[in-house]
Amino acid sequence: MQTVYDVRQLLKKFGTFIYVGDRIADLELMEMELAELYQMQFIQPKEYKLALLILKKEKSRVKQERGAE
Repeated sequence: MQTVYDVRQLLKKFGTFIYVGDRIADLELMEMELAELYQMQFIQPKEYKLALLILKKEKSRVKQERGAE
């Protein structure tokens, strides 16, 4: 798993499709869904941490871009 697309594919395996139209909101919802899957032990700790790291990096990048506009 290396990209946000990969995280989306992971969520899709569990029937979760997220698209709100706002990139930051999408990433935050994906974080919440991952936390739920992890709490229910559907995903491994390593998988959860990696996915969370990817989402946080992307959120930071998007916020930085928005600040530069």
